[in-house]
Amino acid sequence: MKILVTGGAGFIGSNFIRYILALGRKYTVVNYDKLTYAGNLANLEQVSAHPNYGFVKGDICDASLLESAMRGCDAVVHFAAESHVDRSIYEPSPVIRTNITGTFTILEVARKLSIPRFVHISTDEVYGDISPNEFADERSPLQPSSPYSASKAGADLLVRSYVRTYDFPAVITRSSNNYGPYQFPEKFVPLMITNAMSNQVFPVYGDGKQQRDWLHVEDNCGGILAVLEKGKIGEVYNIGGLDLEENLTLARRILQLTGKPESLLTYVRDRPGHDRRYALNCEKIKDELGWKPLISLDDGLRQTIDWYENSGPWLAGVRCGEYLTYYEKYYLNREQSLHAIASAGPTTSE
Repeated sequence: MKILVTGGAGFIGSNFIRYILALGRKYTVVNYDKLTYAGNLANLEQVSAHPNYGFVKGDICDASLLESAMRGCDAVVHFAAESHVDRSIYEPSPVIRTNITGTFTILEVARKLSIPRFVHISTDEVYGDISPNEFADERSPLQPSSPYSASKAGADLLVRSYVRTYDFPAVITRSSNNYGPYQFPEKFVPLMITNAMSNQVFPVYGDGKQQRDWLHVEDNCGGILAVLEKGKIGEVYNIGGLDLEENLTLARRILQLTGKPESLLTYVRDRPGHDRRYALNCEKIKDELGWKPLISLDDGLRQTIDWYENSGPWLAGVRCGEYLTYYEKYYLNREQSLHAIASAGPTTSE
C-alpha cells in the first residue's frame, strides 16, 4: 500500500510514519508537509533513509503539487492542520485556510485521482464541552467552541458531504488529547515537561480544573492504522486514551515525576472560551475494529519525560526563534496580549 501522509513532519503524523514503517509490512509512505513552525524533518531523521519513505515539501492548498505527490497512491491519511487552540484565537485566518480550504483541496484532488481510501484525522474538540459523567460518542452533536475546533468540525462536515454526494471512500477519526515524543512544546504536556527541565514556571490556565482525556500518540497511531485497514467507509471512529485527568492534577504529576517543587505552579489568565471537559466513548472502535489503548497515563508520562530529558539536540532545535517569540508574547506578557486581542479586533491582515 502506498500512502500519502499530509502533515507527516508534525507530531502525530511523524509518529504515525515511524509507527507503520517499523511494522515491517509493505507500506510505502510519501510525506507531504509544508514545514511550518511545528513541522520538523528532525522528527523523521531515523527513517529518512528508509527505502519506503519519501518527502515532498508542499502546501495542501496547492492542488497541482498535491496531485503530483498523490498520483499512484492507494490511500491518503490527512493529518495536516493548524492544531493549536490558542494560536487559532490569536490569529484565526491561517487556521481557516489550512483546516478548511486545505481539506477541500485535498478532497478534490483525491476525488479526481479516484484514491481508494481516505482517512481524515480530526479531534474530540469538535464535540465541545461535555457535561460531567457524560461521554461523547460518534453520534453526538458537533458544538465547537474555538476557531480551531470550528475549523475541524467544518472539515469533518466537508468530508462527510463528499462521502454522501460523491460516494467518496473516506473515514474520520476523532482522537482525544495526544502526548508523547516529538510534540512541539507549545502543547500542555511538553510545555510542562520542558519548563520543569529548565526550572521555569508552570502556567496553569484559570483554576486548572479543565478535564481532558489523555492518549499516548503511539496508541493513537494504532487506532488510525486499524481505521485505515478495517474502518467502514463513511463512518466516524472516536479514539481515546480513557485516562481522564484535570490539567492541574496532571501538572502536579509532572512536577512529582521530574522532582520539581509545587512552587513552580503559576495561575495565569484563562483561555477565552475554554472548554471545561472533553470525554470520549470509544466503544465503537473497540467493538468493530478490536482497538483499545495499551499505554497507561502513568507509563506514558514516564516514557515521555524520559524522551525529552534525553533529546537535548532536538529540543534545542525547536525551543528557539518563533517558539520563544510566541512564549514571550502569550505567557510572559499574557495579560497585555489577551487584552489587545479582546479590544483590537482582527489580529492579522490575511
